[in-house]
Amino acid sequence: MSRLWITGYRSYELGIFKKNDPKKTVIDKVIKDNLSQEIMDGVDWIITGGQLGIEQWSIEVANQLKTEYPDEFKTSVMLPFQKFGEQWNNDNKMSLQKCIQNSDFSASVSNEPYKSPIQLKAYQKFMLTHTDKALLIYDLDHEGKTKYDYNQIKQYSDHNDYDLRMIDFDDLQEAATEYENSRKSFEE
Repeated sequence: MSRLWITGYRSYELGIFKKNDPKKTVIDKVIKDNLSQEIMDGVDWIITGGQLGIEQWSIEVANQLKTEYPDEFKTSVMLPFQKFGEQWNNDNKMSLQKCIQNSDFSASVSNEPYKSPIQLKAYQKFMLTHTDKALLIYDLDHEGKTKYDYNQIKQYSDHNDYDLRMIDFDDLQEAATEYENSRKSFEE
């Protein structure tokens, strides 16, 4: 069994507030290309959290890929604690619920509502011990909340057989350029 943890920037860290933002279109393509490759390489589970941004977009894209790769992989949304996202606005709550409903499995690592950062550490430990590798859409030169996951993954991979692959802003810019060029050639 091969299980992939995918995480990265929150939508607000990328300045993306609408589903039709061109930046999101490029990121969705990058996610799709990378998840397709992971599935072809044998990933059985695509596992992420419920954070707005890369995590939710990854579940959305993975669920779309099920039409291309039926019965080849499953998706999971793991939440760090009970009532995760309860303080969000209604649109964001609905987006999270849709991701959970469309995944093959979902649960909370902690059975209690948020009480302390210890629950977030327990969540990271759970994700590391229940996955075999991680894909981060994150740039070390542009910090965001994903730095905490990155630091734990890096520390864990130094002592365990755990693969970490990162997609940084240079990779995203290259994908945006390719996308724009392919769009222009299609219009001609």
